[in-house]
Amino acid sequence: METLTNDKATLEVQLSTQQKLIANMREELGICKEHKAMAESQSESRGAHLLELKAQLEDAVLSLEAAERRMHDGELMRRRLHNTIQELKGNIRVFCRVRPMSSLEQVGADPDIQPALDFPPSDDLLSAGIILSAPSRDGAATLSKHVFAFDRVFTPEASQDAVFEEISELVQSALDGHKVCIFAYGQTGSGKTFTMLGSEEQPGMIPRSMRQIFESSQGLRQQGWELSLQASMLEIYNEEYKDLLSSKKLSGSNKSTKEGFGSQQPSGEIKKHQVVHNPDGSTTVSELTVVDITQASQVDLLLAQAMEKRSVGCTALNEQSSRSHMVFTLRLEGVNEAKGKRVSGVLNLIDLAGSERVKDSGAAGLRMKEAQAINTSLSALGDVIVALGNKQPHIPFRNSKLTYLLQPCLGGDAKTLMFVNVAPNIQFAGESLCSLRFAAKVNACEINHRKKG
Repeated sequence: METLTNDKATLEVQLSTQQKLIANMREELGICKEHKAMAESQSESRGAHLLELKAQLEDAVLSLEAAERRMHDGELMRRRLHNTIQELKGNIRVFCRVRPMSSLEQVGADPDIQPALDFPPSDDLLSAGIILSAPSRDGAATLSKHVFAFDRVFTPEASQDAVFEEISELVQSALDGHKVCIFAYGQTGSGKTFTMLGSEEQPGMIPRSMRQIFESSQGLRQQGWELSLQASMLEIYNEEYKDLLSSKKLSGSNKSTKEGFGSQQPSGEIKKHQVVHNPDGSTTVSELTVVDITQASQVDLLLAQAMEKRSVGCTALNEQSSRSHMVFTLRLEGVNEAKGKRVSGVLNLIDLAGSERVKDSGAAGLRMKEAQAINTSLSALGDVIVALGNKQPHIPFRNSKLTYLLQPCLGGDAKTLMFVNVAPNIQFAGESLCSLRFAAKVNACEINHRKKG
């Protein structure tokens, strides 16, 4: 009996222990069920949140795609509107710029002599006037007044900033894939080279154009565009092409370029540059150095190198007269892989040789030959522009090396701007009159669009 009693007590203790254990396990099971329920609830909540996030992401992707389409369509619309505005302004425009008097000219100026130029106010928003007082042909003491009207007239006080503001739209046209030519024309010593190249303190149109292009390229990159730039510089001296960026005189250091695409040439004797116009509208110039441009400051170095090689000479009108046309050509290639788009533009900035009347410049010998080549070339340029404006069946591009080189960039939907630079002095009134008459002939032309009066 005692054994059974002991066994019963032991079993009761074990039963109590098991009951406590079962109670604890049931309690833990309840907690686990609660955790499970909470986890399932959280999972459902997170799943719903995940689905919501996925839906938001899909909406965001669709919104982004729609925004990109709108941005792309907006860019296309901007380009079309920009081009329409440029065409309404005229695919060929003429700006007149009057340089200020130099310090030496100011010292020697006679206060009793009236200025050679006057700038009457104009109510015409599309043109501006300038009046030139020049000695009469009959030798009388009286002055004859000659009135001209151009798209813009810049007085001697006009800054480089103000001048570039007017041509920046044409730089944008080149970025948009058009061919653009900007000329600086005028007598020797009238400020053409300053307009185009400027100085370190007052950069000219070429360095400012490069600055604008690189600033614009940042925005284009955000739109998926990659822009590549290639530059070349040559001069036309006595109707011969000369590479201004060649590191050597021999052709072994030169390159062949298709409006900027080059390949190394074998060394050998000096070769003449050959210009070939291709069916796709591009131009090939043999033996011409081309440079890939990755930053605007590169162009400053190229300009300095080119100016060291450019042909200059002393005349009675200017001690450092440019005796050649200098042509800076920048080819712009834009590619948007995502949209499958490509644009190709060309920007030509030309510092023309100074026009001059031989009897005034005192040219003789070599200077006489240079002056004749310069004047013949400038006359040919005017003839081409007039022929384009009159829609003549034959355009005399081959009459000069300059017009033949620039043939694809003149006429059609190309954009052309000519600066006529004049001096303010009465002693240069005869030369200024010739320059203004030439510019007026160009300004009267219409190429494809707005007629000028």
